[in-house]
Amino acid sequence: MSSNDISHHQSTINTFTCVRCGLTVSTLVPDGGRRNHCPACLHSRHVIDQVESGPSDCGSRMSPIAIAVLRTGDWMLIHRCVRCDELTSNPVCMDDNQLILMRMAVRPLAQPPFPLEAFGTL
Repeated sequence: MSSNDISHHQSTINTFTCVRCGLTVSTLVPDGGRRNHCPACLHSRHVIDQVESGPSDCGSRMSPIAIAVLRTGDWMLIHRCVRCDELTSNPVCMDDNQLILMRMAVRPLAQPPFPLEAFGTL
């Protein structure tokens, strides 16, 4: 293999195409970490079976549905598979779309599961 072939092979291994928006995404994050979701739309592909801890045969799109905050203060992105409903969590990356992250984080406050009028009587 020539050095050109090797660098092309490494760049294909270190990138993936987003299943939702088609963006070519680097698996390497600017801070040195690794990512498994698109920084633009935050969608992912179901490639790991969380129950059996191995490769998943599903391969469907994973939609971002929520944000979870760990005790350390780190944010986790919660995905749900559109085919099999499996849930996963992955660290938020420093270059993820901040607008989408904030929309997900405040959604429970903007759309509570109870009528806000109940606060008027307290």
